Amino acid sequence: MDLGAFSISLTVKDIQASKSFYEQLGFRVYHGDADQNWLIMKNGEHNIGLFQGMFDKNIMTFNPGWDQDANPLESFTDARDLQRALKAQGASFVQEADESTTGPASFMLIDPDGNPILIDQHV
Repeated sequence: MDLGAFSISLTVKDIQASKSFYEQLGFRVYHGDADQNWLIMKNGEHNIGLFQGMFDKNIMTFNPGWDQDANPLESFTDARDLQRALKAQGASFVQEADESTTGPASFMLIDPDGNPILIDQHV
């Protein structure tokens, strides 16, 4: 099962302080808006999202249809197909994608330790 590009979405207290910290580690901003309290940062193939005041917990995020640089892929497994396959395996969801739609969609599961996993398709 190919879930797409991976990143970790971090809930942060101070987006500017977090941005400065991750820049020291070699990350650079490549998407987002600090004035809207969110930034996506990259270091090589590693992506992190910084989100101030948007989430209660850190979230593992997968983006079907994107490579690690957020470029659309020619071929990928649609989020709704991933959701159907996971349902067939008995997975439970806290948020589901509308399976009657096409294009962007998302769904969320929680792993056995309470970690949120967001499947977030933008294409």
